[in-house]
Amino acid sequence: MAEAPEGREGAKRIEAFSDGVIAIIVTIMVLELHAPEQAGLEPLLRLWPVFLAYVLSFAYVCIYWVNHHRLFHFATRVSNSLVWSNNLLLFTLSLVPFATAYLGEHAFSRDATILYMTVMLLPAMAWGWLQSVIRDTGRQDDAAVTYHRQVIRKGWTASAIYALGIPLAFVTPVLSLACAALVAILWFAPKSPFDRMFAR
Repeated sequence: MAEAPEGREGAKRIEAFSDGVIAIIVTIMVLELHAPEQAGLEPLLRLWPVFLAYVLSFAYVCIYWVNHHRLFHFATRVSNSLVWSNNLLLFTLSLVPFATAYLGEHAFSRDATILYMTVMLLPAMAWGWLQSVIRDTGRQDDAAVTYHRQVIRKGWTASAIYALGIPLAFVTPVLSLACAALVAILWFAPKSPFDRMFAR
């Protein structure tokens, strides 16, 4: 006799597992913040690239955690596609601590910025697969349709901004990292001009 497919409770288990993995990712990032051996303010100030990279990545991971929670609100059953698309998202997010540490240690150099923006792009692409699975297999009511329509548009916009940031790093890393900051603003501000544009 075939086993009954996992329903909403199975989706909640995947969400809980994902919460734990994301919490570990954040913990790894903060463990990369090493206090200077010398006392005083000047050694601390020299660590500004490390702190700035951490703040940007922390915001980035938190955005994924919040939106992951919202997305799984619409998941109603577990499929192989749901499990593996979620695992792919978690894998790409697990690369963020390494890229963050490399960016901070190399003070936003061109190569470090290219690596960082590439790593930022990977979860955005994985997110697209996960959302498409939940859109096809999850709730189909008006609230779900509206959510997916708006978030898909923002997701594609974010991916395009990240992709633009990679060649901009060859011009100047500042412009490239400004793209990463712009994506954070796009997701953080619930009433931003982007949201009004998407609402239309």
